[in-house]
Amino acid sequence: MSNNQKKKNNKGLKTIAIHHGESFSEETGCIMPPIFATSTFEHGNKADFDYTRSGNPNFTILENVLKRIENSDYCTVFSSGISAVTAIVSTLQSGDKILCESNLYGCTIRMFEKIFKKFGIQPLFFDFTKKENLDQISNINPALIWLESPTNPLLKILNIKEICKIANSREIPVVVDNTFCTAVIQKPLELGATLSLISTTKFINGHSDALGGAVITNNELWNNKMIFAQKALGLNPSPFDCWLITRGLKTLPLRIEQQTKNASFIVNELRSHKLIDTLLYPFNKNHPQFQLAKEQMEIGGSMITLKLKMNKNDTFNFCKKLEYFSLAESLGGVESLICHPATMTHASVDKKVRESLGIDDSLVRLSIGCEDSSDLLADLLMAFDSFF
Repeated sequence: MSNNQKKKNNKGLKTIAIHHGESFSEETGCIMPPIFATSTFEHGNKADFDYTRSGNPNFTILENVLKRIENSDYCTVFSSGISAVTAIVSTLQSGDKILCESNLYGCTIRMFEKIFKKFGIQPLFFDFTKKENLDQISNINPALIWLESPTNPLLKILNIKEICKIANSREIPVVVDNTFCTAVIQKPLELGATLSLISTTKFINGHSDALGGAVITNNELWNNKMIFAQKALGLNPSPFDCWLITRGLKTLPLRIEQQTKNASFIVNELRSHKLIDTLLYPFNKNHPQFQLAKEQMEIGGSMITLKLKMNKNDTFNFCKKLEYFSLAESLGGVESLICHPATMTHASVDKKVRESLGIDDSLVRLSIGCEDSSDLLADLLMAFDSFF
């Protein structure tokens, strides 16, 4: 990264998120860039665009903001988080092993187990919160290591720096799915990761109205691989989605700040509730990896996972009684959501595996939004009180 780039990135995150730089329409003086709704471009144009599957001004604008927020050299955007996963794994060959954290997003596990396995790629799952499992990096010598931290939905915190130190000594690339944090809370590349993956559908966009994904890196070779995958596999996003995400990104630091304040308030109020068996939140002192979370993350974020003292029917009834928490997939929007992972995000994971991880019918995941914290707490307490 050049000194000029580093100097630019000394600006605050709120400034970087709002001032995205080149709009490709400077002559108009527009503050927000237009949507470049074109499939093709006249040959020989100044920016060297040719066909939207392999590049579009809206892609470039979003990529530039994302890499500046991450303080990185390269970014490639995709049509979804799973498209970004596909792009990375498409670089592997039959017989290659992926060493994975045992608790990953259900759709990532489904891709590994039900799609890529058919092409000879072998995913292997280990609990990376157990120090002895770090030895598997040397024992297995995989082609790729795949992490999430915090994990979905159990919010386990992995020691990214320690894992990357071992992997980097053996030249093994490390992918960190940073969707739950974004660069506002955690920067995987600065902790040693090769690739930082995000579903831009979630916090980055923040308004539940667009799909997208991104892979961010400082490695030129990996960047070239991502550009190739975007074009060759048709994994590109739409210009409109990129425009929406660029617009949403402008308020990312403000939203995360408010969402985290709300989450911290709710955690403090609910931590001893009689219908909650376990409350998981990275910055809760009772979290198993609390100290590591404090070292690795700037703030605790806005994801909370609850294990309720309820059976499946009561858990669903609890979810449906809520007014401000919609029972829905996804997360990270301005509106609060509640999810039942066993039947939603992780329904495709084998039941025995799911239950061995602790993802059972009493587990719910909260994505805290930007509403008034007192209203969100009152909503949760009202739903709990209905069981007395």
